Amino acid sequence: HGVIRPTQPLKRRRYLNAIEVESLADAAGPYRDLLLLLAYTGLRWGEVTALHVSSVDPIRRRLMIEMSVTEINGIMESSDQPKDHQRRSVPYPAFLDTDITARIEGRTPDDLVFTSPTGGIIRYGNARRDWFDPAVRAAALGSLTPHELRHTAASLAVKAGASVLALQRMLGH
Repeated sequence: HGVIRPTQPLKRRRYLNAIEVESLADAAGPYRDLLLLLAYTGLRWGEVTALHVSSVDPIRRRLMIEMSVTEINGIMESSDQPKDHQRRSVPYPAFLDTDITARIEGRTPDDLVFTSPTGGIIRYGNARRDWFDPAVRAAALGSLTPHELRHTAASLAVKAGASVLALQRMLGH
């Protein structure tokens, strides 16, 4: 009856608190709202970068998650379904109203909400190099990935009183 030990140490999940999220967002420059959206909604990178203007309902403060984008061998591949194959409606916090409205104002329904400096899809590697990792360093948060902001969103939602069912729907589980 021996104890089963993993061959590699278990990786501790990283959760930021609201103050750390704010510090990280402040360091993200023009992508502050994208970072806050990741930290408070738990969207996957491919979901947030595939958001189109038509996916945003600013009156109900909801995002329709209907697509995802992934980079495969340098080619951006779009899927008409999110990773879990379930379309879902995800609420975003009221404090993002002004930022989200500014992102979509005067744009066509087919336009992306968040774009690279050249107007295209934001590539994960470029974002990590250009603004995400520098923001993490500036906020003195050690090592952090965009995916870990999903864990942060879950933690913040639980602290705010979200039910397990609401959390599962938000995260697309």
